[in-house]
Amino acid sequence: MAASTTTVRRIKLGSQGLEVSVQGLGCMGMSAFYGPPKSDTDMIALIHHAVGSGVTFLDTSDIYGPHTNETLLGKALKGGVRQKVELATKFGISFADGKREVRGDPAYVRAACEASLKRLDIDCIDLYYQHRIDTRVPIEVTIGELKKLVEEGKIKYIGLSEASASTIRRAHAVHPITAVQLEWSLWSRDVEAEIVPTELGIGIVAYSPLGRGFFSVGSKLVENISKDDFRQYLPRFRPENLAHNTKLFDRVNEIAQRKGCTTSQLALAWVHHQGDDICPIPGTTKIENFNQNIGALSVKLTPEEMAELESIASADNVKGGRYDGSMSTWENSDTPPLSSWKPA
Repeated sequence: MAASTTTVRRIKLGSQGLEVSVQGLGCMGMSAFYGPPKSDTDMIALIHHAVGSGVTFLDTSDIYGPHTNETLLGKALKGGVRQKVELATKFGISFADGKREVRGDPAYVRAACEASLKRLDIDCIDLYYQHRIDTRVPIEVTIGELKKLVEEGKIKYIGLSEASASTIRRAHAVHPITAVQLEWSLWSRDVEAEIVPTELGIGIVAYSPLGRGFFSVGSKLVENISKDDFRQYLPRFRPENLAHNTKLFDRVNEIAQRKGCTTSQLALAWVHHQGDDICPIPGTTKIENFNQNIGALSVKLTPEEMAELESIASADNVKGGRYDGSMSTWENSDTPPLSSWKPA
């Protein structure tokens, strides 16, 4: 389905004033983690195509590359494009001296923001997320520094990613949180128990709504990914789990064929049907896949179809965790109490 045939409506993300396209564009795979970096020329053309199609909510992070994805976005925003988009980036994952570390201390927050502004070549970030939660630093301390950056005009809105419900509430008490980014798809539904119902007027941005590409092509994804694609290390793509999870894909695919849409469109439509303040940000590096993703906005699901999909994709029907054990701090994390904080 061509992008031009579908109107991309706009929604209010959270209650602080941010308005975005109802579907965003995740830019990570253009530069990192899903195989080798793609051509800047091709990716800029894709970004411009997205913006021209009405998808104006662009998502990046300083760790994508690291740093190269923000530089790419900076190039793509030249020539008046910046005024047309809502730009989100993130801080919090450091790869200093080859060691991965999650940081939320005030000095790091400020330095990361300044560096992102420079790479993006902009004066202000629309939505600035803490990408992962530093479990050593009280969330009040991190948000306190972000609040200063808002007051200084360097960021407009604050977001959190992979924070627990209690962390979100504590953060929101310091400064309103506009959006929470979390992994939400037909095979990642753990957030529905506690985090999604956190009713504070906070919008939800769903990353990996296509199950990191699984709901596009099923097990063929694993057959075709390159040796430097980090998905090969994720539990759900390992051989002992993949055969089981492929059965889930096959059943979703049957429903998609019945509906006259693709499996990826159906999976995306399911996320869209979760509510009016939810914005999925599927990533892609191909214009034809982008156009197909936009087609999900035209797929309407009945309550019966939603129930059927959810019975197929219940939590106990998926084998393997979202991350392996080495990334234990990357999922719905808590922080210590403010009383424990001793500034350096």
